[in-house]
Amino acid sequence: MSDRARRLALVGAVLLCAYAWFYQGGGWNQNSRFALTRALAEDASVRLDRTGRYEGRDVTGDRVQRGRHLFTDKAPGASIVAAPAVAVARLVLPGRSDDRPRLATLSWVATVAAAGVPTALAAMLLLLVAEALGASRRAALVVALTYGLATPAWCQATLLFGHALSSACLWAAFAAAVALRSDGGPARDRALGWGVGLGAGWAVVTEFPAAVPAAIVAGYALWQADTAPRRWALGWRIAAGALACAAVLGAYDLAAFGSPFALGYGNVRGFAGMQQGVMGVTFPKPEVLFEILLGRYRGLLPLAPALALAPVGLWRLARDPATRGAGIAAAAVAGWYVLFNSAYFYWDGGFSFGPRHMLPSLPFLALGLAPLWTSASQLTRRALAVLTAAGFVACLVGVSVNAQPPEGVRAPMSALLWPAFAAGDLALNRQSIVDAGLSARRDPAVHASNLGERLGLRGHASLAPLALLWAVAAAAYLRGRAPEAPAETPAEEPRRARVRRSRGVR
Repeated sequence: MSDRARRLALVGAVLLCAYAWFYQGGGWNQNSRFALTRALAEDASVRLDRTGRYEGRDVTGDRVQRGRHLFTDKAPGASIVAAPAVAVARLVLPGRSDDRPRLATLSWVATVAAAGVPTALAAMLLLLVAEALGASRRAALVVALTYGLATPAWCQATLLFGHALSSACLWAAFAAAVALRSDGGPARDRALGWGVGLGAGWAVVTEFPAAVPAAIVAGYALWQADTAPRRWALGWRIAAGALACAAVLGAYDLAAFGSPFALGYGNVRGFAGMQQGVMGVTFPKPEVLFEILLGRYRGLLPLAPALALAPVGLWRLARDPATRGAGIAAAAVAGWYVLFNSAYFYWDGGFSFGPRHMLPSLPFLALGLAPLWTSASQLTRRALAVLTAAGFVACLVGVSVNAQPPEGVRAPMSALLWPAFAAGDLALNRQSIVDAGLSARRDPAVHASNLGERLGLRGHASLAPLALLWAVAAAAYLRGRAPEAPAETPAEEPRRARVRRSRGVR
């Protein structure tokens, strides 16, 4: 196995274990998406008439009623991706089809399939993209693990929301666009063009706000083409991939709402803010911008402090002619999500760990850390390592205690998450996948839990097997790791070039 393959395997194994280890229980958002997943897998239907209710009660408030029929108000992408995995799991899991523990297990399967696996794959692609843009092997590995474990991407990878999948699809499209920097021939271009179109298109099918970033990524891909024929060949494949995804969305909307252009959010009742501007989006507000970046309530940087340096790294990419397009495109996508989140009426995301509407920006921000790590001094790298470790601890606390802290807690980390984690009081969510409200008592069989608890462990001990799995993966990687040549700093490169020229070497 090559060294690159070993690093990819390490990232995939470490992150997939981290994501699959935790089950976050229910909530309106994931209950609504899981109800559609079940309807697709069990009834081949988009109606939630059966799956949207349990024992005569609605399982979520995130639904739309048209006539006598119920539908989710969410974009369908994550539910569609999860449906095949749930259909297969239903065949092998014992118990009645409406058994609560069985439904909880099926929702865990759906979450791993539509959030955990895509996020792990996105981190692996981040490693490849960082290397393609000039990062050292070590820097690319560190950045991939930072994204996966030291940002709120970890929490979102354990929730059946749409953000994790949309983020992964958008990043896959960007990775394909980056690969177009080199012309590998028509066959390679065809594959990458389809990759850009399908990735960007499915990001929108999963979360509608991805439409603008999808257009940015598609524009960057076309900009990579150096000739008109190549640009034309890429363009129609990107468009065809995006239109294929749009056709799936149109077919769903037609079946659910009677028109291929009618979106679930357009039929929402009880959320008056959605009527402002364009589906709740008006204009950026400075006070909201502060809260989503620095605030104790939903601030990103208190939870992932290493990302504070990401703009510096993106600027370095944009300044270098060899990586200018990638740097500008990544910064534009990240900037869009910051502005969108600060302009959205429901900017806080309800029950959320950090600003969840900004989640798809995280791999683009994390990319900015790669050039910093590659060229930094030892002191700077140590500072980056400290910031990354702080983000890892914060996200470990969040994913262990509650990846969706209640919106009424104004300082979730200090008031709820950290005190509970310090006391060993983990997995606090008492809502199940088939209940619209909290239960009086916690039942680990249907509420939030982790695999360590399923093995009979309690408190911090329930995390020990996960740490052991990480140690095994790291040991397997280190045993076959190839040594890396010291990174060449920007100041050293011209000097070495002059030496080569003086020796007649080009």
